[in-house]
Amino acid sequence: MFRHSQLESVKASLAHPAHAAMPLHARIQRAIRQLILDGTLGPGKPLPASRALARSLGVSRDTVESAYARLHAESFIERRVGSGSFVAEMPEFTPGHRRSMRDALLRNQAPNLSRRGNAMFRSGGVSEMLLPRPFAHGVPETRSFPLALWERLERQVLKEAGTQALLHGDPQGTPALRRAIADYVNLERGARATADRVLVLTSSQQAMTLCANMLFDPGDRIIIEDPAYYGARKAFDAAGLDCVPVRVDRQGIVIEQIMDDPRPTKAVFLTPSHQFPTGATLSLDRRLALIEWASRNQAWIIEDDYDSEFHYAGKPTACVQGLDPYDRTIYIGTFTKSLFPGLRIGYVVLPPQLVKPMAVARTLLDGHTASIAQLTLARFMEGGHFGAHVRTMRGVYSRRLGVLAELVRTHLSEFVEPRVPVGGLQMPCVLICDLSERVAIDAARRVGVELLGLSALHADGDGRPGFLMGFAAYTPDELEVAVRKLAKALRTATG
Repeated sequence: MFRHSQLESVKASLAHPAHAAMPLHARIQRAIRQLILDGTLGPGKPLPASRALARSLGVSRDTVESAYARLHAESFIERRVGSGSFVAEMPEFTPGHRRSMRDALLRNQAPNLSRRGNAMFRSGGVSEMLLPRPFAHGVPETRSFPLALWERLERQVLKEAGTQALLHGDPQGTPALRRAIADYVNLERGARATADRVLVLTSSQQAMTLCANMLFDPGDRIIIEDPAYYGARKAFDAAGLDCVPVRVDRQGIVIEQIMDDPRPTKAVFLTPSHQFPTGATLSLDRRLALIEWASRNQAWIIEDDYDSEFHYAGKPTACVQGLDPYDRTIYIGTFTKSLFPGLRIGYVVLPPQLVKPMAVARTLLDGHTASIAQLTLARFMEGGHFGAHVRTMRGVYSRRLGVLAELVRTHLSEFVEPRVPVGGLQMPCVLICDLSERVAIDAARRVGVELLGLSALHADGDGRPGFLMGFAAYTPDELEVAVRKLAKALRTATG
């Protein structure tokens, strides 16, 4: 007779929605076969009499007999006249053998990968929270997005484009969206862009991965900010590049180390408008000096302008790409922060000589970005809705930043010092108590609060401890509840 757990396993298989279309006898056969394959029913073990099993499962005896007959035909069981049914001898499926196979797989999670594949796997990738909770960073407010307007524009696109929108698209991106992006970055970011220099991608992360693999060979030196955006560091590390960290101060990356280094360097990666994670803005004199350095050394400047739409004090500084007369700057932008993450549209404004190589390389990754989403976004931008949405959210986010800063000063002053940024979607806080960063993050997670540690964003992993607090996606009430939870958790952690 089956043990209780074995019988429950068979019953669960019968009730599983995924098996609903299968005949009852096939479901019973499948469940018992799996118990044998898993080693739960070992060789020589007796099966319940068909009548008894039918009674336990609430099915007819003929149904169980049909299942046993199929298992016998497949050589999973033996049927002995006058004795009953027994699990057949199958050495290759003994529990010990299956356990050893499983243990081998666990020991070698990524078999036979290339060096680059192993580097990508070991990096852990870039994961995002599917259902963000305070204070997950980099998440925009989506609950107030004008969804009805977006749906109306999408219907217009489908009505006009018809089935053409269902076909393969241009790997470089639809012309309408490329024009809209060029117009936007020229007007709002001071860029020097034309539609034929824009490559539409799924994300800024894809843009960085393309740059890492198309422009550099393993071992090439690339300068990155320290601390730096983890997604960029992982993309460059996975490509086998020699990432050289250069510290950041209140005016952005410190350029003396770059200018004085005689070793050949292929590129510098920057977040100049709003440095991640410090929030610093790269000063104009350093921007101009880096442009001259890149021209002189035939190096690239990779400019990630990930959330420059949200600047709360004065006018944002023009992008580096717009200041560069030598076409050595690759400008990366995304709609993940300004609209919504599920859109999966980013872009890169390329020097003319890189457009065709990058577009061809993109075809080896995912072909093209979804055409309907591109056409809808183009219409959203052409109609002035994008600008209106950004202006609205800029006001919302500015108020939420003010609320969070005040809440931190009121409830967390014994633990952290806030560094209120002039823009962006998150606020850095540095720890001023004896509590370790790891303990603080773990304590927060236990009460449903998410923090990104600052020290791990430094190349050596031991920068000043603290964390980022995202605020854009959370109402003032939600921020207050979360801050109070965090304060209580930190007090508990300090004993």
